Amino acid sequence: MENAFVIEFPTVETGELIVNNFGYSLTKPCHKYGPAVRNFYLIHYIIEGEGQFFVDHHCYNLKKGQGFLIEPDYQTVYMSDAANPWTYVWVGFSGRKAKDILNSIGIRQDCPVFTCKADRHPEQYVFDMLGHNSAHADDQYRQMAMLYLFFSCLASAHINPAEKDTGNNIYITHAIRYIQNHYSEPMQIDEIARYVGLNRSYLSTLFKKHTGLSPLKYLQTFRLTKAAHLLSMTTLSVASIAFSCGYQEPESFHKIFRKTTGLSPTEYRKREQAKTDSSRQKMYPPTL
Repeated sequence: MENAFVIEFPTVETGELIVNNFGYSLTKPCHKYGPAVRNFYLIHYIIEGEGQFFVDHHCYNLKKGQGFLIEPDYQTVYMSDAANPWTYVWVGFSGRKAKDILNSIGIRQDCPVFTCKADRHPEQYVFDMLGHNSAHADDQYRQMAMLYLFFSCLASAHINPAEKDTGNNIYITHAIRYIQNHYSEPMQIDEIARYVGLNRSYLSTLFKKHTGLSPLKYLQTFRLTKAAHLLSMTTLSVASIAFSCGYQEPESFHKIFRKTTGLSPTEYRKREQAKTDSSRQKMYPPTL
């Protein structure tokens, strides 16, 4: 569980830099988010407490003053500590300049963790955004200014690629990238094993050791999180989404989606769209 305040905006694919969402969260012990996949960049910064961030086969143990980047289309999990749960702010953004900005800062998928200097407080800019979240032009420009000030703190942060778990394994890295690049195609675990040059049994052993999941379970989870995202963010038909996520028969997609989420794809879409509509009504109440 968590106490969170979130501002969401519709995802826009065009433009140089767009704010997608931002928020603040006070989590309960062992609160877990994910596995999830997003279609925009997302940066979390820890104000208090500790937790863990999992991406690919890496585990990062993080604490106050640190943060992490989530890139689009990467499956991630993060969880607050049992004894000292974290409180954090986050900013989601996209646009043509987003990747170049992150590259200039030095934060990227293979080095997603940073530590801010003690005298820098990027959370203040997120709180300012939360305090000025209307659709008026002055607030929109202010949010963009705060985003750049947020980046300015990160630009002076310490980026340490050695902070990741020492359980790094090149075979699992290649296997995960293969799944992420080919999840929309029919795929067998033997095919992944051949690609990385291992037999299926040994690949499964390594995969379980480094990710906690079997290769098949990872593939299924990645496909379902992508499908859930498409259901909530697009108007594509359920059949089209099933096919684009690697399910050749819509019936099998319906079955596994309901088994996993407790809802049919159509029910899930209606629920998520109702949440979005409710959020927009709260943000932009009708005027008389």
